[in-house]
Amino acid sequence: MEPLTEHRGVSGPVVYGLLRLVKVSATRQAALHDALAEYCRRHELVLHGVFIERTAGTNWSVAFTGLLDVLDLHDTYGVVLPALSHLGTKAIAAARQTRITASGARLLLIRGARSADSGPAGHRPDQARHRSPDPALDHDTRGTHA
Repeated sequence: MEPLTEHRGVSGPVVYGLLRLVKVSATRQAALHDALAEYCRRHELVLHGVFIERTAGTNWSVAFTGLLDVLDLHDTYGVVLPALSHLGTKAIAAARQTRITASGARLLLIRGARSADSGPAGHRPDQARHRSPDPALDHDTRGTHA
């Protein structure tokens, strides 16, 4: 099925990605970036940029601060993440999720969506969770990867 907007001169909503990549190989980084881009393509979203965080254990980083700055732009629809773990540890992720949603932006998760606001239109949060077709998404990014 072709996207509805394919025959029209419109572009999809603008989103930004956030990847938390602590001790991650270049191959894994590329795979995660590609997964964000593919998700956006499938859902007719325009991925304007990806912020990459390489530090662990802090509430505020340069990457997250930059993300918050672009959320204030008038045409920003939301933030896309491979999984909620890319916001940080549970305590940090909760504060960051609150900050993102307080800005009016949607939080879009490629996997692990738990609320109606977490996915694109038509997403059903009560559907059974399934493994991602992209193996790069099925591993935690906090550990060391070859």
